[in-house]
Amino acid sequence: MKREPLLAALGAFALIACAWAVPWLKFILTIALAKGIAVLGILLLLRAGQVSFGHSMFLALGAYTVAFMAPTEPEVLLLLPAAALVATGFGLVIGLFLVRYRDIFFGMLNLAFAMVLYSLLEKLYAITKGTDGIRVAGLTFAGTQPERPVQEWVMFGIALGLAILFGLLVSVYLASPMGRALAGIKTRETRLEFMGVPARRVLLFAYVLSALMGGVGGALVAMTTRHVTPQIAYWTASGELVFIAILGGAGSALGPFLGATAFELVRVYAAAAVAEAWQMILGAVLLVVILFAPGGVWGLLSRRWRA
Repeated sequence: MKREPLLAALGAFALIACAWAVPWLKFILTIALAKGIAVLGILLLLRAGQVSFGHSMFLALGAYTVAFMAPTEPEVLLLLPAAALVATGFGLVIGLFLVRYRDIFFGMLNLAFAMVLYSLLEKLYAITKGTDGIRVAGLTFAGTQPERPVQEWVMFGIALGLAILFGLLVSVYLASPMGRALAGIKTRETRLEFMGVPARRVLLFAYVLSALMGGVGGALVAMTTRHVTPQIAYWTASGELVFIAILGGAGSALGPFLGATAFELVRVYAAAAVAEAWQMILGAVLLVVILFAPGGVWGLLSRRWRA
């Protein structure tokens, strides 16, 4: 815990240096930070022993909120809270139902809700433009619309700032009594109830917080790519988030960002080197992590640091 602020500062400095040295990496790193924020929500659920196989629905809610609102309200400082609010509202409604279930039922019900949303986004062509998607209108930053290179730096800065903010929030939350109760849900939920701690409320709060971060991550993805399609809600998108959570490790709030950065960089360079087999390379990386570094990238770094 004492090392995390130092590692976070070093990581932020490394990202800025990479974006400065290789300008085209700004886009990749911004997407990685956005997905890292969303994966923080999965980390909270993993602490409770639950896995969401449909967490991409909150990314989709945040992304489509931006796409629908941008033509009339292009201000980024308003679009981000709106996306977070929409995702949080849906997370609360869905969570009230899902916190009744555990393990595989919890994961598959999340997947079912995500696929229902995907089907609606794909079929309601008059509203969502179906698989063609929606082009995000021009955005403004504090009332101004800078040139594209400046916009890229601004989006990168916003994503990095939000990543640091949510990372600190999750670290404080996990160290709090409510955060520690999540581990109780994973190990001895009945004991929590005997102690007077309502397990469903604890899990509901974590689920709603994860939905909020998913909505923010989806909004950042939409603002960065400037195009939103139903594919962002598909089960493969949720699989990516779980992949990143495993790759980064659930031992720290830094894990999701380590995993997201590694995932995006491996995918980009693998696709450039072996265009027809990059999925195989990603799968091999995941197998290596599971076999030789079950704690993910964070676990590997922690062991090296202690050594």
